[in-house]
Amino acid sequence: MEQAFNQESIKLQKGDCLYMFSDGYADQFGGPKGKKFMYGKLKKYLLEIHQKEMNDQKELLYQTFQDWKGEEAQVDDVIIIGIRV
Repeated sequence: MEQAFNQESIKLQKGDCLYMFSDGYADQFGGPKGKKFMYGKLKKYLLEIHQKEMNDQKELLYQTFQDWKGEEAQVDDVIIIGIRV
């Protein structure tokens, strides 16, 4: 079955950040109640850290993921690609 894709255009300005990510970060179980991290929490976190240097963001994202995951098994592959224009 052929799937239809929508084409979207967005205007980026110098200094803007664009993020692409798999579902692994948001779907990771952890935290105090063993729940998923969730997309809303990931979006909020990216908005909190987006003005930091990209290398600092990488370290913060990694450490936050590890802290969230704790002793839980990693459930999926995780990739986040951040690009600053």
